[in-house]
Amino acid sequence: MSKPKNSTYRNKEKNIIHKLIHIINFMIMNIKISATITIIVMLLNSCGYKKTELPVTGIVQRIAPQFADDIVFEQIESHSGKDVFEFQSMADGKILIRGNNSISMAMGFNHFLKYYCLTSVSWFVDQPVQLPDELPVVTEKIRKEARVDRRFFLNYCTYGYTMPWWQWRDWERLIDWMALNGINMPLATTGQESIWYKVWQDFGLADEEIREYFTGPAHLPWHRMSNIDKLDGPLPLSYMDHQFDLQKKILERERKLGMTPVLPAFNGHVPDKLKRIFPEAKISRLGNPAGMDNPYSCYMMDPIDSLFKKIQKAFIEEQTRQFGTDHIYGIDPLNEIEPPSWEPEYLSGLTKTLYESMIEADPKAEWLQMGWLFYFSREHWTDDRIKAMLTAVPQGKMILLDYFCDNTEVWKMTESFYDQPYIWCYLGNFGGNTLLAGNMKEAEKRLTNALQNGGENLNGIGSTPEGLDVNPLVYEFIFEQAWETDNSDLSIWFNHWADRRCGSDDENVREAWQILLDNIYSSVPTLAQVPLMGLRPTLTGHGNWTEWPPLVYPNATLFHAWELMLDADHQSRDAYQYDVVNIGRQVLGNHFLKLRDQFTSCYNSKNLSYLKTTGAEMNELLQDLDMLLSTRHSFLLGHWIEDARMFASDSSEADYYERNSRLVITSMAGIVHPLNDYANRNWAGLIESFYAKRWEMFIGDVINAIEKNENFDETKYLEKVTKFERKWENSKEKFNARPVGNSISTAKQLIKKYRTRIVN
Repeated sequence: MSKPKNSTYRNKEKNIIHKLIHIINFMIMNIKISATITIIVMLLNSCGYKKTELPVTGIVQRIAPQFADDIVFEQIESHSGKDVFEFQSMADGKILIRGNNSISMAMGFNHFLKYYCLTSVSWFVDQPVQLPDELPVVTEKIRKEARVDRRFFLNYCTYGYTMPWWQWRDWERLIDWMALNGINMPLATTGQESIWYKVWQDFGLADEEIREYFTGPAHLPWHRMSNIDKLDGPLPLSYMDHQFDLQKKILERERKLGMTPVLPAFNGHVPDKLKRIFPEAKISRLGNPAGMDNPYSCYMMDPIDSLFKKIQKAFIEEQTRQFGTDHIYGIDPLNEIEPPSWEPEYLSGLTKTLYESMIEADPKAEWLQMGWLFYFSREHWTDDRIKAMLTAVPQGKMILLDYFCDNTEVWKMTESFYDQPYIWCYLGNFGGNTLLAGNMKEAEKRLTNALQNGGENLNGIGSTPEGLDVNPLVYEFIFEQAWETDNSDLSIWFNHWADRRCGSDDENVREAWQILLDNIYSSVPTLAQVPLMGLRPTLTGHGNWTEWPPLVYPNATLFHAWELMLDADHQSRDAYQYDVVNIGRQVLGNHFLKLRDQFTSCYNSKNLSYLKTTGAEMNELLQDLDMLLSTRHSFLLGHWIEDARMFASDSSEADYYERNSRLVITSMAGIVHPLNDYANRNWAGLIESFYAKRWEMFIGDVINAIEKNENFDETKYLEKVTKFERKWENSKEKFNARPVGNSISTAKQLIKKYRTRIVN
């Protein structure tokens, strides 16, 4: 239970106790019980004593219930105006954590967990929080202030690549994780289709016209960003209803903790059937920004059309009725699409009119805009065009997300976004790809420089991953940099990270993580930066449209880190076991590339015997990798599909959700499409039933060609593999949704098997 805030209240509490003792004695002397109760209530009210519980206490009850009575929170004022936390042990052994708000106190609690309890809290609810038996003692007061006001998190794409099948228990953990990492500005796009459904009905559209305009659940992020319509629709009403209820819970919890959720607003994207009702409206079909022709193209209404403001007002008012508002709206009218005109005057007018439509509906409105488009289409977004767009909005009313600072810092190219507030963001992941990657040293350098030289309009630090999975350390590090830090040396930070992954200061684990810092977490994550085994088979390069970067380190180096990790004295921590599988997954994935190149060499030299031997090794490795991944809940295809099917009200709907869940992580669209394998995952079940089958067909066809003294017919193979992909996307094959086997013993078995093959 929380204690009163200051010594005055504590003294009152002592006085209350003494007076209560006298009252009890009175009661013993035949004073009527009812009168006694009345006196007690009057006494408590007169002293101004009320039992209050700060929202942050709920996090402790969920994360560390065994210590719920031993973690005490107090709210304090921040004299500097910055968020602040401090903590220290009390005389009775309890930990007193103080902060100016619940997010600050949660950050303080997490700092205590990380650096004193040596504990990791995952953003996934199925990864347990393992704590020491007793709370460590903090002899000196720890105090830290925030370096920026806003800490932003999430990406529109995360809602498709990670969260389309989440229930409240998943969201509850993520919200706790966000609070523990000091995040106070989360993107909140869940459930908006229910709002749009009501709005479009009010404008005259029928049920089927609206629901077929929406995509399937996992593709909604790209629909919301005006990239695709109708793909794998119509969207079931049951899904919309579920997400509507879920969003209410999400927003209630985020606001209770003091977060400022970013809700959507109207950016001009409309159903094509709206033209039936308003034939004179300025509605245009966009090109194919996601590489898809009709019927998946989007339609946009020009902001200068008189109907635009009416739709904006209707949406914001309905959304506010249902979800409330914090007056910050995410709108991205030109994300990866071309406007009707590139003239600066047009762009300025478009932006000005769009902003005016917002403030007519909500006079306090602020516009949050992704800066991704200025990076993605830099050849079109010249300085004069960017300036025209940004300066058309009143100063301070448009907040820019510098979306991909780990690659390109747009603030440097735009005079710090022409003085509009902006948030420095680390992206780090595309499509939920499962690859060890991240340029941590460079990111730290860039972030430090931005804080020093990025201008007074640098308003915050954020992270915008397209998917959550295999590199949690990067994101925890970024958000820790939003506060004062003692870890100026990144190597020291990595030592602390290593300690809390295994629960002790194990030298082997520390050395393994230092190898990862120096060699693996050293380059910018890029599109389709995934192990070759998950991409369409080819003899050279890879069978996907994106630029696939070469390996920047010897695989033997990563193998050595894997061996060191498995030499740890303490191997019971769940986080440690996750790391063992995660590193091993990458080691085997890297080795597969070597085998493929060896296979191609055998094909070129017509060495049939060695070709067959290498092909067999490739198939065997894929089975070994699937076995390793099967030991971890986080790497199971069956878990992903099971979660999707749980949304259904009947078997037909369950099959629909399963197909949608399969599509988004494979071909994306169920058609021949440039984004095939964009959301590649190294997951048990997906490797065995999908990736391994593609490679098995490929290896067999190449061997067959050599046996017939013919050239391998890649065109014919692609036709065959495309048919296989369509069949797999519509299949109902069952996969394990629960882990099988032991992570440590399996990893040791594979290390013994592959040591000679990889190290020599």
